[in-house]
Amino acid sequence: MVFGNIFTVSAYNTSARAAVVINGETGEILYSQNCDERLPMASTTKIMTALLLCELGGDLKTEIDTTREMVTVEGSSMGLQVGDKVSYHDLLYGMMLSSGNDAANTVAISLGGSISGFARLMNERAQKMGLENTRFVTPSGLDAERHYTTAYELALITKEALANEQFAMAAAAKTARLCYGNPPYNRTLTNHNKLLNMYDDVVGVKTGFTSKSGRCLVSASKKDGKLVIAVTLNDKNDWQDHRNLLDLGLSLIESKVISPKKREYNVCITNGETMNIVVPSATISVTKNSKVTYKIKLPQFIYAPVKQGEAIGSVSYYCNDNLVCELPISATRDIDYKQSKLELFFETFKNLLLNI
Repeated sequence: MVFGNIFTVSAYNTSARAAVVINGETGEILYSQNCDERLPMASTTKIMTALLLCELGGDLKTEIDTTREMVTVEGSSMGLQVGDKVSYHDLLYGMMLSSGNDAANTVAISLGGSISGFARLMNERAQKMGLENTRFVTPSGLDAERHYTTAYELALITKEALANEQFAMAAAAKTARLCYGNPPYNRTLTNHNKLLNMYDDVVGVKTGFTSKSGRCLVSASKKDGKLVIAVTLNDKNDWQDHRNLLDLGLSLIESKVISPKKREYNVCITNGETMNIVVPSATISVTKNSKVTYKIKLPQFIYAPVKQGEAIGSVSYYCNDNLVCELPISATRDIDYKQSKLELFFETFKNLLLNI
């Protein structure tokens, strides 16, 4: 997946081996530094693991019992023990706040049947996104041969994840009050992402570190209707770099309302009436040089009855030929079904025959 417009600024140099800032709505690259180099990404891997949990886990209140295979793993932990009862919800927060490798393994084995089985799901999801330089081997981000991504593709994974409400809530949580164990008991987890406590506009996302990958960090800032995502891989000064990168990204985009030149259309109804509908506008954040286009889909006619608010079409807004958002075009009023004269004749004739 390659976004057409690349609006890069090289005035700021980070301490990272690779870095990128993208527009969180359109995916446009706003800043890049070796952003296509394949590198290990440590626990930022859990962004994909958490996204799959939100997409495949169903009801996050679902509880599972942990096994030795799930919780026997080195590194950071949310404190799971063999035989604990824990919900998918708590596993999500255990990954995003405490960076629990035990949580990631538990999710992987529960949803994928095994670590390798879940890795296949991760790679299938990456392929669905069109990512060509990302490959997953572990759900936690522990070092493994051929486990890598790029700063740019990790930013695109994060963009996809932040569109999921459950993920976004967990990524932005500074603390979480959870209940798990054997028997379950209440405990509080604190997010490792210091940026959440340093700046009000930061809304996530994930830290990571191994001796091989160095310090890895994915952050996101939402301000004045604008969303930017920053990624650094192998960065000794990541906290300061990310504040600078987020500010740079926010300065390069603007939030504006876009709408088609023609907004009102008449749609024919099968009962002989017509309905005047209005195509909704959208508020999106784009760079000043972006090309914004749209496509309107409306049927030639609609079968009655029609209910007010019912979706009868859609409008899709594109930035540099990449889909930004799709909005429904809704019916503006109720329209009842009315019999035609021919239908009324046949119904009358049918009733006469039944009464003979």
